[in-house]
Amino acid sequence: MATDLTAPRTGVRPDVASIQRRTLRLLFTTQIIGGIGVTIGIAVGALLAARIAGTAVAGVAQSAGVVGAALLAVPVTRIMARHGRRPGLALAYAVGAVGGVLVVLAAATRWVPLLFLGMLLFGGGTAANLQARYTAVDLAEPARRGRQLSLIVWATTIGAVAAPNFAALADRVTTGWGLPPLAGPFAFSAAAFVLAAVVLLGLLRPDPLLTARRLAAADTPAADRPSAADATATAVAAEAPAAGGAGRPAAAPVGVRAPRAAGMRAAWSVVRGQPAARLGIAAVAVGHLVMVAVMAMTPVRLGESHADADVLRLVGIVLSLHIAGMYAFSPVVGWLTDRLGRRAVILGGVGLLLAACAVAGTAGHHTPRLSVGLVLLGLGWSGTMVAGSTLLSESVAAGVRPSVQGLSDLIMGLAGAGAAVVSGFVMQFAGYPVLTLLAAVAVAPLVALALRPVPIGAPDEEG
Repeated sequence: MATDLTAPRTGVRPDVASIQRRTLRLLFTTQIIGGIGVTIGIAVGALLAARIAGTAVAGVAQSAGVVGAALLAVPVTRIMARHGRRPGLALAYAVGAVGGVLVVLAAATRWVPLLFLGMLLFGGGTAANLQARYTAVDLAEPARRGRQLSLIVWATTIGAVAAPNFAALADRVTTGWGLPPLAGPFAFSAAAFVLAAVVLLGLLRPDPLLTARRLAAADTPAADRPSAADATATAVAAEAPAAGGAGRPAAAPVGVRAPRAAGMRAAWSVVRGQPAARLGIAAVAVGHLVMVAVMAMTPVRLGESHADADVLRLVGIVLSLHIAGMYAFSPVVGWLTDRLGRRAVILGGVGLLLAACAVAGTAGHHTPRLSVGLVLLGLGWSGTMVAGSTLLSESVAAGVRPSVQGLSDLIMGLAGAGAAVVSGFVMQFAGYPVLTLLAAVAVAPLVALALRPVPIGAPDEEG
């Protein structure tokens, strides 16, 4: 059995490869469970909100889940910085479960404020799924970071692709129990989140983040370790990857416990000084913004041309294809990220996002063509998410990494939330084609940032 490094030990060198394999297996399992919970909610959330509060408000309700995931990233990553990945991930899933229960109650009472609160807390499931990808690279070898991060992203495919198609079944079953239409899927989501939280609390030992910090501290002579006040300031230089990505990064001069200064303000200071980190955050945020804007209103678009009896089935098929684009090819995206470099894959993702907006925006009510557009949308999101997250994670040291990752998820979530809010109003007053056009325009700043010259040896030139 692997040694638990959550308590101080001396003279024991853990088997890092064994711990990493165990961590990846466990995260793979919980991503499947969490993916089911998140995706069932996404599949019916806009439709439920439209039934209760109207089409324009449907985007606002969807954005509440995105905002919830973004805001929860702050306390969750603070807990991770202090106590490790395990309690942070479990808390996020538990909050998501509470949100699912509140959405069911809102559907029964048709009380819109309760729906918004439930969707806000439901974002905890998304927050946990997103943070899991960072957990996968805490102990990863530099040359395999992209592939191992993408493996956890891919794991979501197994549950997420099938989940929208279970939405109709869940709705029929729970309607027989007395739940109102479209509420049952959220009850299933809550149960999935509880299961994921219990599995992580019981089995994610030793904690990968605490293990990584202990190894970094063990590699640094005691006389050379900086104080907590100095740790954040020296974090970036301490763990900058070598040119070409070969070998192990230099040991970060931080202790097992993160310095008190490593909050959102310190994270922003680190990001401002790291061009690679800025590009990583921008890639994740812009890709998510475009994906959410188009995807959130696609069920409503389908509802314009299909009867109630068919719309859930069609939404399930289209969103399954979209989610397959997001996750199913992520191992290939991760391999390309390690092979071609982070920046090249980010630019490839941008190209796919633009193609998706063009195809979906000109599809009219032709469902097969709309499905192709949603697949391209998922592939573009995968490129920006995997390459951007990998670039961000390797650009900062272990002492500030959870806070920087939390900042990234906060920015990403707020960008997606803003897109979801605006998408509902654009959909109602201008239509779906205009929505896809505006989404395409939104990628311009990322293209400009990605094409800026990068110093030789910067992490996004690795591979």
